[in-house]
Amino acid sequence: MPARHGPDDPHWPHASVLLVDDEPGMLNFLHKALAPRAGQVLQAGSAEEAEALLQRHRFDLLILDIALPGKSGIALLKQLRAQGHPAEVVLMTAFADLETAIEALRAGASDFLLKPFRLTQALNAFRQGLERAQLKRENFLLRRSLLQHTPPADGLVGRSIVVQGLHEAIKRIAAVDSTVLLTGESGTGKELVALALHRLSRHAGALFVPVNCARASPQTIEEELFGHVQRGADGEISHADGLFVHAQGGTLFLDEIGELPLPLQATLLRVIDTRLVRPAGSQQEIPVDVRIVAASNRPLRDDVDAGRFRADLYWRLQVVELTLPPLRTHKEDIPDLVAHFIATLAPRLGVPPFDVADDEWRFLAEYDWPGNVRELRNLIERSLILGALNVSALYQGLTRSERARPVLPPGPTDLQTLEKRHIQAVLESVGGDKTRAARLLGVSRRTLERRVAEWGQG
Repeated sequence: MPARHGPDDPHWPHASVLLVDDEPGMLNFLHKALAPRAGQVLQAGSAEEAEALLQRHRFDLLILDIALPGKSGIALLKQLRAQGHPAEVVLMTAFADLETAIEALRAGASDFLLKPFRLTQALNAFRQGLERAQLKRENFLLRRSLLQHTPPADGLVGRSIVVQGLHEAIKRIAAVDSTVLLTGESGTGKELVALALHRLSRHAGALFVPVNCARASPQTIEEELFGHVQRGADGEISHADGLFVHAQGGTLFLDEIGELPLPLQATLLRVIDTRLVRPAGSQQEIPVDVRIVAASNRPLRDDVDAGRFRADLYWRLQVVELTLPPLRTHKEDIPDLVAHFIATLAPRLGVPPFDVADDEWRFLAEYDWPGNVRELRNLIERSLILGALNVSALYQGLTRSERARPVLPPGPTDLQTLEKRHIQAVLESVGGDKTRAARLLGVSRRTLERRVAEWGQG
């Protein structure tokens, strides 16, 4: 559930609020109380003004006075519920009786305030309404992840210079709000890096929303991202929020962005530039405060050259680009990764862990891992189910006698020595150019120079 905050805590769920009251003093009082706490607070002096604002904006919480000139607050609420508006509603009145309260709750109000009320009483009611709105988004995303069988995140594991450099880059990038483009082969952990960026950013208190642009059909991806408004044959209107709105205040991770259809690329570019989302079938534009992280397992620049991806969107996404290294470039992390996957997956599967023999370590180090860390994770999961490391899954037709054959070169094989060998080999391949070597290793030149200096070879 969302974290519980006191009424004076400014860290409320990021949301939009509409105040509706015909008393200017009450509007000003509530606006001053809510403006520092909610993301957006607008106000209206009548039901008709509120309807005009509701045509242009989407609100998480409506605070309605019952005794409005013309249409009453309860009448407006009934109309909104008939039109499918999902916002939480708190009704206010100075003339309440039991019958009015029952009618308000039946009309779809989530809370009821009797004027005059204390500020702390009102703030608690408003905060709880916003938390219910956020909880609806969280429940929707949880159901979505269960339906899509989204695997749990396992974190970034490893002590190599490659992984250390990746951690350093994540810390630097997370501190800014720029859009980020993650590139790298399939299975290198782009979603994990996006999640790490989210957790270290100012958006960490809100939701992390992943969406795979390749899994959704071109017909549904627009509604999934931006939402839709539909009118049924009986005239009933249904509103469905898109993932941009569900990610309000948080991070939206667009995986396999290169698969997004060209028409929607133009829509995405407009959203990035304006920070406004327009659901399909609606004239309403919804302000969004969302950090966008995109990912691709192939060079998007090639898609731009081939006319499959908009150049303007590419440059807008590539404000910050981070390339994730394949596992074959940092095999010294395999022991840490194997230990991590065994420790996390064995309890989850309800099976005992297994030991890895020396000859099996050699086969793991020799293999090129075309599926990268994801392939290693899947191997460990299958092996836990089988009760022993399933090396034959990597080397088809491998016999038991062949598994006993050493495959690593002679000499020390501790992690520090393997890392040193790897860095020296990369430096030799580029003629000692530390800038190029750092780029290939996926670290900064300063990190590489520091590591080389530790060997006394600066």
